[in-house]
Amino acid sequence: MQRGIQGYTIPQGIGNERYGTFVPHPLPPDPAIVWSNQLRNKFDQAILALGRLDSMAMLLPDTTLFLYTYVRKEAVLSSMIEGTQSSLTDLLLFELDEVPGVPLDDVREVSNYVAAMERGIMRIRDGFPISLRLIREIHAMLLQQGRGADQTPGEFRRSQNWIGGTRPGNAIYVPPPANLVLDCMGDLEKFINDIPEQTPVLLKAALVHVQFETIHPFLDGNGRLGRLLITLILLQQGFLHQPLLYLSLYFKTHRNRYYELLTLVRTEGRWEEWLDFFAEAVIITATQAVEAAQQLLELLEQDRLRITQLQRIRLSCLHVHRALSERPISNARWLVERTGLTTMTVNKALVQLQALGIVQPHTAQKRNRTYAYTDYIAVLNRGTELPPPA
Repeated sequence: MQRGIQGYTIPQGIGNERYGTFVPHPLPPDPAIVWSNQLRNKFDQAILALGRLDSMAMLLPDTTLFLYTYVRKEAVLSSMIEGTQSSLTDLLLFELDEVPGVPLDDVREVSNYVAAMERGIMRIRDGFPISLRLIREIHAMLLQQGRGADQTPGEFRRSQNWIGGTRPGNAIYVPPPANLVLDCMGDLEKFINDIPEQTPVLLKAALVHVQFETIHPFLDGNGRLGRLLITLILLQQGFLHQPLLYLSLYFKTHRNRYYELLTLVRTEGRWEEWLDFFAEAVIITATQAVEAAQQLLELLEQDRLRITQLQRIRLSCLHVHRALSERPISNARWLVERTGLTTMTVNKALVQLQALGIVQPHTAQKRNRTYAYTDYIAVLNRGTELPPPA
């Protein structure tokens, strides 16, 4: 359905530079969403896919083994959409105080995303509502250091921003003027918290994402925070018990269509097309997450069985293997801290695991060597591969 423009434009100008800032109407869309049989069926499938993902997460023997790397995979993917060149391996090395082979600003940006995500999840679990205060707090973590640290972290913008182009006059899109950001975000906060009426959770997450990107309330970090809000809404509303659904891989794969639909919603009110795309993203992403978790569980069990066949140092190898499944790129120092084993025992276990082909040295040096649980990383890395150099 084409409703026409979903807001109004305020003419602006500096000297000879003329442009218009777009102010969106508050949610929900008006006229209301038209639920065709196809769209309703698609949302039903998405809800079922989320239910399967949540059930799988509840049945995992130890969700901590997956959450650490799942959260980091999403951080890498969401940051990739913004142009960073940091991989999952780079991030894991950075967290071991190793210097990755990419610009530090890139990997810091991804590390900030992890911290912001974990802060948001912690607050939600502590009972905090998704409010402007929480959004600003998460943003402050997102831009706490490195690139973007000078873009007023944790504060709504006080100046005009734009998307695409070199200035507002030739930009692809110019969000609301700074003096209206707080009003727009106040309306969004009410909608998130079901004021004046309740909105189905998955529909709410889909609508909020577009509205947040349209308002673009910060000078930097809007895309990453807007994608994170999807997961926080699903967690806060009890749709998911663990943060295992991340849509950045789908948005990255279909980036052109993603940006096209954001524009079509603003200019023509084609919400139904966006909702169809969003539901498809949920179905595919949730299904892939279930499959990846099953593959990781099978891999862990197969490798455990191989380790139990060892005649000596079997128990120590099992301890090290479990630690590696939690953090699949590690060094002896971290493994000693995590397992409580001695350095000598950890090193002997790593030699055995390498002989079995479970781990491989990630660095060439003999001292302070880093090891990678290669098959585990291969499952997680799907979709996060960096493009080849130009």
